[in-house]
Order: sequence, then C-alpha cells, then structure tokens
Amino acid sequence: MRSSLVIGDFARATHLSVKTLRHYHRIGLLVPADVDERTGYRYYGTEQIPTAQVIRRFRGLDMPLEQVQAVLAAPDVAARNTLIAAHLDRLEGNLARTRDAVASLRDLLRDPAGTAPIEITLRTVPATPAAAVRAEIDLADATPWFQGAIGELRATLAAQGLAEAGPAGGIYATELFADEHGASTVFVPCRGPVRPTGRVVPFTVPAAELAVTVHTGGHEDIDRAYGALGGYVAEHALGLDGPIREYYLTGRHDTPDETRWRTEIGWPVFGTGEVTR
Repeated sequence: MRSSLVIGDFARATHLSVKTLRHYHRIGLLVPADVDERTGYRYYGTEQIPTAQVIRRFRGLDMPLEQVQAVLAAPDVAARNTLIAAHLDRLEGNLARTRDAVASLRDLLRDPAGTAPIEITLRTVPATPAAAVRAEIDLADATPWFQGAIGELRATLAAQGLAEAGPAGGIYATELFADEHGASTVFVPCRGPVRPTGRVVPFTVPAAELAVTVHTGGHEDIDRAYGALGGYVAEHALGLDGPIREYYLTGRHDTPDETRWRTEIGWPVFGTGEVTR
C-alpha cells in the first residue's frame, strides 16, 4: 500500500506552504495523489516529495511556473536539460545586468554629477531617405518591438537588394517617456526606394537641429546620457518640442558585446553650431 501524507505534513516535509501546494494543484503542476471527494482533503504520496523538492529549487532560481511545468513534462533528459540550460543562460544575463546596475549606482553615489564629463555637440541632420517601421507602443514593449522591427527592416532591404546608407535609428515621441505610450519609428537609411512590405514602408527621416551625445555600453544606464542632454538643453535655453532621436552606431545586431555598443542620442533644439561640452 502506498504511503501518503495529509497536505499539512506534506508541506512540512517539502517546505512548500499549504497555500503554495493548493495553487500548484489548481494549475496542475503538483497534483495530490488522492483527494477525498467528501471532505476535499488532499493526500500526497511520499514518492511525490522529490518532485516537490525539484519544483522548490527551480522556483528558488526564479524559473516561471510554466517553465517548471515544461521541464517536468519534458519527454526525455535531453529536452529537459535544454530547457534548464536556457533558464540558466537567462539567469547569467540577469546577473550581468545586475552587476552593471550596481557599478553604475556606485558611480552615481560617488559622484552624482557623473564620473566624467559627457561631450555634447550641436549639429544639423539633413533629411534622409529610409525604410521604416512605425507604431504606437508601450514603453515596456519597446525593446522587443525594436528588435523585431530592425530585423524586419534589414531582411526587407536585403530581399529588395537595397544597400544600407547609414546607421539604423529611432524617433521616439515625448509621450513614450512621459506617458509610457507613444509614437515610435525605427528606420534604416537606404539607397533607392523601398517597396512597402509587411510593416516596412518608405520614410524620409526629417531634417533636425539636435544636441547630440554618444552613449557607450548597454542601455541600463543610458538615462545618464539623457540626463546630461536634458540638463545641457535647459541650461542653454535651447529646448524645442519634438521627438528624441537615437542612432545605433554599434548595437546588438553588430556585436553581442554590450561594452562595444555606441548609441548616439539627439535632443531637438533651436539653432546650430559646433558646441562641445
């Protein structure tokens, strides 16, 4: 006869609370071996203890419940290990971002104004023919939307035999930052007219007067470059309503090494010239 434990004893044996066990039952992650139809009491087999321990350890590694379910339901060891390896890769990526955030925070705490002067110039950008993807997006969706759009743009240009004529860029409405939702355009300058395909349309990047700086590295602390630009524009009374512009001089599609990324940020301003800070 199989040994069983009431839910309270199973909770003690596995260090999973009764509330957690009930939730796992509801979603089908860890179903009791038996449920008394009259009382509703849940009973767990002792052979389920190792499974509960595995679940607890995966949750300790912040694995989402649906991924835990996928691991437990994997048809073989190879499939299971592939899922686990993918999650470990995500953890390593998160750890790297955490380290970058900690380093940036320490720099700010040592010197709130920034550890080094940020160079800012004023210049005129001419109108430029390009291919673009345009949409109203939520700020939380900006990164995956951008990655999909830039991939589609480059694939479309390659399929139509059109050469890129400069670095890819983005134009972002003030509402995207202020209200977390707004108009966004990702573009790639190109030689020759692009034929509309899917989300890709021909687009002329507008001429603009910009205060410009270049941010080096990943985007976790790109707000420091934005802050320097905003402060410069305010101090010099140059502010002009209009969207922020970014140019991706070196980015994710060029190298996975974030330390080599270079993003040029342009803030709309009055006037032109070669002013350096």
